[in-house]
Order: sequence, then C-alpha cells, then structure tokens
Amino acid sequence: MRPEPQEVPVDSQRLLAGRYRLDRQIARGGMAEVWLGVDTFLNRQVAIKVLKPQLASDPVVAERFRREAVACAGLNHPNIVAVYDSVEDNGRQAVVMQYVQGKSLRELLDRRKRLGPLLTIHMGAAMAAALDVAHQSGLVHRDVKPGNILITPEGRFLLADFGIAKALGSSTDDLTHDNIMMGTAKYLSPEQVRGRPLDGRADLYGLGLVLYECLAGKVPFLGETDADTALARLQREPTDLAHLRPSLAPQLVRVIHKLLARNPDHRYATGEETRTALMDAISAQHDHTTSMTPPSGARAPKPNRQVITPDEPAVDSSSQPVIKPASFTAPKRITRDSNQKTKPAKSSSFRKLPGSTKILGLIVVLLSVAVVFVATRDIRSAQLSTTDITVVAPDLGPVTISRMTSYDPNGDAQENETEIWALQDNNPKTVWSTDCYVNQFFGTKQYVGVLIELSRATTGTLRVAMKNGPWSLEMYAANDNAPALLEQWGQRLNTDYNTRRGIAQFVVANPAQYVLLVMREVGKSVQCGAANPYQGLIQDVSFVAA
Repeated sequence: MRPEPQEVPVDSQRLLAGRYRLDRQIARGGMAEVWLGVDTFLNRQVAIKVLKPQLASDPVVAERFRREAVACAGLNHPNIVAVYDSVEDNGRQAVVMQYVQGKSLRELLDRRKRLGPLLTIHMGAAMAAALDVAHQSGLVHRDVKPGNILITPEGRFLLADFGIAKALGSSTDDLTHDNIMMGTAKYLSPEQVRGRPLDGRADLYGLGLVLYECLAGKVPFLGETDADTALARLQREPTDLAHLRPSLAPQLVRVIHKLLARNPDHRYATGEETRTALMDAISAQHDHTTSMTPPSGARAPKPNRQVITPDEPAVDSSSQPVIKPASFTAPKRITRDSNQKTKPAKSSSFRKLPGSTKILGLIVVLLSVAVVFVATRDIRSAQLSTTDITVVAPDLGPVTISRMTSYDPNGDAQENETEIWALQDNNPKTVWSTDCYVNQFFGTKQYVGVLIELSRATTGTLRVAMKNGPWSLEMYAANDNAPALLEQWGQRLNTDYNTRRGIAQFVVANPAQYVLLVMREVGKSVQCGAANPYQGLIQDVSFVAA
C-alpha cells in the first residue's frame, strides 16, 4: 500500500526554485496542491500550484502541467487569474499564479444554494468576456465549472485553472486527445461527451450549465454515476428554467437555454455575443421583477398646497367635489369669436314702449344688478374668511411596508439581498432564503434577520410566514432611526418559536417606524448541501396597523 504523500511537497525550509517561499497549503486537487507563498524577489503574495509527488514522474502529466502555465501566461484579462511563472524544482513542476483572496463560486453555492438573477448575470458576463479572450488566443478551457470561478472580496469574478486547456488548431501532439472525455462530468458539453473536436462553444455550454445551477440551485443533468450524468445531456433537454424559478425574466431564460443547445450551431458563436445577450437581459429582469411584484409601499403623501386668489373661492385640494352655496348661482360665461363683430340687438318691442316706461325699466335693471353684485361680494368674502380659519388635516392613507432589507451585521452586511423582494409578493411559492450554515445557530454569526421600514410610525401586528422549521425569531422596534448594531435596538419586544413551518405574529404595542426581525435558529433545508445543511426560509412578511 502506497503511503500518503507528505503535506509539504518540497523542503519548506528552503525556497522553491531559489525564489518562492511556501507558507501554508490552501487547496488540494486530483493533480496538484495549491500553496500560499511569497515571491521573495518582488515581495508579494502568490499562489503556487505544485504537482503531486506521485504524478511528478509521469512525463505526460508533467508536460500538460507545464503547458497550462505557458497557455495562461499569454492571457491578459481582468477576469482571468494571472500566471506569473513556471518552475521545476527537484523534478517537481510548479506554476506560480496570482493569489486571489476570496472564495470560489462552488463555495458560495454550497452555502447559498441559489443566487439572485442580477448577480448571476454579472458573473456570467464576466466569464463570457474572459472566455472570449481565451478563445481569441486559440485556447479552449474545457473545464468551466463553479470550482474554477473565483470571487474576490470586492466582488470581481475570475476564471482559473486552464489545466486541461487545449489549443485550437494545434499541430502539436495533443496530450489529452479528442476521443477522451476531459473535464468534470456535470459540466461537459455534448461534443465533449461524444469525443468530437471542440471549439469555444463547448466552453459556452459549460457556462450555461453554471448559470443554470446558480439560478435553479441544481445542475440540469445528474445521474447515479459520472457516466450517467455525462450521457444524460445527449438524451434530453434540460428542464425549463422558468418552471423552476418563475420570477426570472423570459429573456434571461432564453439566453441560458440557448447556451445549453445540444447542437453547437444553435448556441451563441462567441463569448462576446454571450456577454452582450446577458447584459441586455439586465433591464428585462428589472422590468420583469417590477411586473411580478407589488410596489414596496408608499410613504405618506405630502399635503397639497392651496392657492387662494381674491377672485376664486378656496377649493379643497383633495378630489372631493366643490359644493357651492344654494343661494348663489354663478353666472354663465359667454364666449364669442374674437373675429366676429357683434352689436347689441335691440328688441322691437322695446322700441315701441313709451319713453317713461323705458326709463322706469332701466332703473329696475340697474337696481337688480346692484343687488346681485352686493350679494356676490358678501358670499365670496364669507368664503374667503372661512377658508382662512379652517385647517384641513392631510389624508395620510394606510400604513404600508415601504422597504425591507436583509440584516447581517456579523457577516458581510447583506444576506441574499437580491431575493428580498420575495417577502412582499404574496406568493407562497417564492421565498427569501438565508445562506446555508454548518449549524442551526448560524455558526459564529449567531443570527441574521430582516429590517422592515413602515411608511410612518404606528402600532400594529407583524405577520411572518416561515417555510421550514424549527425556527426561533425575535422582534425589536425603533422610531426615529434604525440602529446598525443589534445591541443598540434595546430590549427585544417579542419572541416566537416553533418546531415546524408556520406563522409567527408579533404585536408592535408602541408606535414605531422600524421593525427588526432576527432569526436565532433555523432548520435543515433541502436546498443546502450536507456540509452546510441549515437555512432560514421565509415566504412572506406583512404588517397590519392597529
């Protein structure tokens, strides 16, 4: 029985190739170990991939390992991990690369299971741009998968590990051969499974599988063995992504299914075409989310200002009709064509009256006009004076939830923020989920939660629909502002616990505008893996004012 190789691949007390110091092992794969080290010449941290001892004597493997460094060294793109050097030390091949301080997409998916559509689009666009550069340089990656996509703390995505990359149209010996399946079974293209010649569209198929998994929480093809998994894509189409996640924009779903076409001619031709299609889907996803979900809530409307002029009665700025006094009827306005010359028409009967009668009639008319004028002036004056002393209270309308955000002060400040909209769509099939955790108490975080802002301070009842159990919830409230730290919220107002899915109700007894919902314990979730099986799932949150 062959002994397990030592953790230290070379003598750690001396420099690798007289230049690179190995500090600690950070990853281990089938072919190599990856160490965090220091380039003593340039005084910078680097990642050093060292071929495993038992493979060092295999000339084919060693040459493939060397070719990875040569292939990647010619690629210069912000979304590709940079390769600095390739060295040999005591018969051991090593590749010196850019050190990425972050995590892989595989680690993120193991914790979170699914990603939001906008984050997925940005990741996909970055990888499509990286693949386009590789393809233009004559390389096919052949192993596009979540484990080879790295995420920096700043949120930048980088494509890594060109270990089985193949040169397009190469006349040299191919160390992997077309008739041998190279890559990870879950992310192989149909042409890789058939052992056919490859071009960049094989990588775009792999990217489509990664995008599908990010949004669906699972790969579209999975069998009992690697062979079954690989062959499944030759026998059927993937399940419609829109059925698995109805909140996705149809345009985004079409982009991903086009990438997953079994015939390479039906996919996008280049990485740049793929990147453009994904970026075009951003606005469609925004519009689709807006159409699928209700508004986040309206704040109290500002009172309309009343403008009172001396010749018009004050009018209530609401939509209520204006009621005029019964004793006063506004005279009808007469409009006439400005081009039409008119003269007052004299009645023939008026001309026939005696002179004394005409004079008496004129006096009566003048007296009537004077009475009407005085009455009108008194009514308008009464209306103006009444308006001056009347205060109309603005209609504030019903209290609503105006905004909700995730609450993660002990982590990275946000907890699956892109899916927070699911808490207000009144659809029990959509949920907001936390990341996946190693235990039911959120590991070292101890809690995560949801911050709820009401349209104005009030009292009422908060209703929370939990999808899985057990769960333990706490409620806090504030009026003037929402504190950043939990200890600044003061004493918790309510708690609730259940061993299974159900409804939690919390009474907000004193007027508050901000309500903090804290999850202390959550149950296992089918969306999580075995390593981190615990996840909080909330279907909806609603508030009813007292």
